[in-house]
Amino acid sequence: MKSPRRICVVTGGRAEYGLLRWVMHDIRAAPGLDLQLIVTGTHLEGRFGMTVAEIEADGFEIDARIPLGLDGDAPGDAARAMARCLMGMAEALDRLSPDILLVLGDRFEILAAAEAAVLFRIPVAHVAGGDITEGAFDESFRHALTKLSAIHLVTHAAAARRVAQMGENPERIHTVGSPGLDHLVRTTLLDRSALEVALGAPLGDRNLLVTFHPVTLAGDRGLHEFQAVLAGLDALPRDIVKWITRPNADPGHLGLEELLDLWAADRPDVHVFASLGQTRYLSLMAQVDAVVGNSSSGLYEAPSLRVPTVNVGDRQKGRLSAASVIHCEPEANAVAEAIGAALMLDCRTVENPYGDGRSAPRIVAILQAAPDREALLAKPFYEVSA
Repeated sequence: MKSPRRICVVTGGRAEYGLLRWVMHDIRAAPGLDLQLIVTGTHLEGRFGMTVAEIEADGFEIDARIPLGLDGDAPGDAARAMARCLMGMAEALDRLSPDILLVLGDRFEILAAAEAAVLFRIPVAHVAGGDITEGAFDESFRHALTKLSAIHLVTHAAAARRVAQMGENPERIHTVGSPGLDHLVRTTLLDRSALEVALGAPLGDRNLLVTFHPVTLAGDRGLHEFQAVLAGLDALPRDIVKWITRPNADPGHLGLEELLDLWAADRPDVHVFASLGQTRYLSLMAQVDAVVGNSSSGLYEAPSLRVPTVNVGDRQKGRLSAASVIHCEPEANAVAEAIGAALMLDCRTVENPYGDGRSAPRIVAILQAAPDREALLAKPFYEVSA
C-alpha cells in the first residue's frame, strides 16, 4: 500500500495561520495526505499574544516548534532570527522528512524555511506568490519564495501572470483564490452580543478596526505614517470606538508600539489588543463600520464582509484591491477624510477579487495530484514567448 504524502505546513504568525487554518484542516482529512506542522515566529512569543495556543485549541498537533527570540527591533535582530529559523528548520526537516513543504506569503522566517527545504531536496508549494507590495521588503521575500518553489498557488490571475513572468512553468501555477476567505464561508462568526463578551467591552454605535504594521522600506519604518493615522483618528468624533491590534514583528515595531501606547493611554474610546485571534478578529471586522491601516486583511477579507477599508501609505502599494478599498496618503487630513468617505460608502454589491472562499479544497486537490518529488525538483526556467 502506498504511503501517504507528507505535507509539512510552516506557520510563523497570527495572520498567516488565519489564512492556512482551513487548508491544514483539509489536508489532515484528505485521503492520501498526512499533515505535519512546524510552528515558529511570533506564535511562540508572549509579547505577541503566544498565538500557538490558538493553534492547539483548534486541535492541530504540532510536530516542531522553532523559537526565534524576537526580542529586538533592528534589522540585525531579524537577520539573526532568520538564522535561528534556518537552523531549526534543518533539524525539523531532517527528522520529519516531508514530501512537500507548504508555505504562504512573504515573511522572513518563511523564506528561511523554504531555503532549508531546497537544501533537503524537499519541493516547496507556495501560496500567494506574484502579489505586489511596494512599501515592504516582503515584496523581495515573496518573489524569492517563488523562485524557490515548485508549486505555485496564487490568489488571482494577475499574480499568475507575474509568476510566469519570473520564469515559472504555467503548468505549475494554479489560481486558487485566497484561503483566508474560507474562514468566512466555513466558520460561524460571533454575533454582536457574543463578540462583546469575547472582547470584554461593548461595541460603540460606530466602530473602526485599526491595524498598522511597520513600513519596512521606509527610513523610519513607518513611524511618520502611523503618526498620521493616529492624528487622523484624533480628528474623528469621540463616539467612534477604535479597536486596535498591535503591529507584527517586522523591524520598527517597537517604535510603533511605544507611540500607540502613549496615544491610547486614558482614551476610553480606544481598545488595544496584542492579538484578537482569527474568530474574534473577523467577527469584529464584520461588525465595524470600516477597517483602517495597512494590513492585507483590509484588502483580502474585508471586501467579502462588505466592509470598507482605508488603506494608508505604501505598505500595500500595488496590491490588487476591491472597490471597497480607499487608498490614501499618510497625512492626518487625508486619513480623516478617507475615513469619512469610507463611513459613507455603500459596499453591498462589492465583489472580492480574491475568490469565493473555497480555496482549501482546490489546494488539497493540487497537492494530491502533484507529481513525485523528482519531477517537482526538476525545474527548468520557463521562457515566456515575446
